[in-house]
Amino acid sequence: MKEVLTNPTSGYYMNRDVFGQTGDFITSPEISQMFGELIAVWLVNEWTKCGRPTPFQIAELGPGRGTLMADMLRVFSKFKIAGSDFSVSLVEVSPYLCQVQEKQLCPSQAQEATEVPQGSQHYKQSISLYGSQIRWYNHISDLPRTFTLFLAHEFFDALPIHKLVKVNQGWREVLIDLNRENLNLRYVISRDRTPACLYRLDSEKREELEVSPQSLVITQMMAARIHQDGGIGLVIDYGHEGDKTDTFRGFKNHKLHDPLVDPGTADLTADVDFAALKWAATQPRTFEDWEANLTYGTVDQKDFLTRIGINLRLEQLLASCRNVNVARNLKSAHKMLTDPMEMGSKFKFLALYPSVMKKILERYPPPGFV
Repeated sequence: MKEVLTNPTSGYYMNRDVFGQTGDFITSPEISQMFGELIAVWLVNEWTKCGRPTPFQIAELGPGRGTLMADMLRVFSKFKIAGSDFSVSLVEVSPYLCQVQEKQLCPSQAQEATEVPQGSQHYKQSISLYGSQIRWYNHISDLPRTFTLFLAHEFFDALPIHKLVKVNQGWREVLIDLNRENLNLRYVISRDRTPACLYRLDSEKREELEVSPQSLVITQMMAARIHQDGGIGLVIDYGHEGDKTDTFRGFKNHKLHDPLVDPGTADLTADVDFAALKWAATQPRTFEDWEANLTYGTVDQKDFLTRIGINLRLEQLLASCRNVNVARNLKSAHKMLTDPMEMGSKFKFLALYPSVMKKILERYPPPGFV
């Protein structure tokens, strides 16, 4: 998966725009501004609960086209959140998508990307439309150590997985092999246990499952930053609570595609195991004093967006709309985001908080989750 998606020369994400109607899939931010606006309001609300600490950053993992961040920064500006006390950090490995994000978030005519100082952890920097610093990083470990609002929307579903199956001899891994007769790729079962089979399987009741070590490591890094430096995390993705088995698949031109056919031309994805992410977020990474981070969720996208006001936002936009087609598109977008048969039940929301927020959250639970 890693090679097919992020190979520097021919990786699926590295040299093309894969989003929207002309791409292979559509994400919630591309459907309507309402999605990003409500996420921004939620983040501002939770940041306020923490005492509005400054300086602080919003860090998005896998920002896509930058559409979600653009909608959020517009809302942040309404709350006068900009300037030197606030910065944007984008974790992006695709050079092409980095350029797309810069065009989306920064004034295209007047603002050239400023020179990156030697020895910096980031590889690109610029100024947003609202005056905030935007910096691009290759990995979450490179981010500045400060209070951080972490956001991961459809990020974890693209991280590599291992597929494990239970056979008579115990757990084995599903590998990919080359059929030398016709030179096609095929699935095979490992002869012996592989390192992936060392995953916590003692109490596993499923006969088949998918494991993403990279997802667990990144979640632990996020949780450690939240614990040590302060912050909040919001993960949005399609997934399950540790009960699904075989979800690995490809998408091409908005249709399911065999992952082993023409690798590099289709998106590869697997449902996120949110139970595993919650386990990783609450595990100590060192022998220092550690009080487990708090997790809320998962809740369905329909419930989250409804609870924080998407119906009211739709009414406001329709009230100021004078174009019949625009009004129709707004209603259609609302339906796609919230209908259980569309994205409403498919996508889940998970929130991470530091343990010091426990008493505050008992009194003021996070909106959208209750």
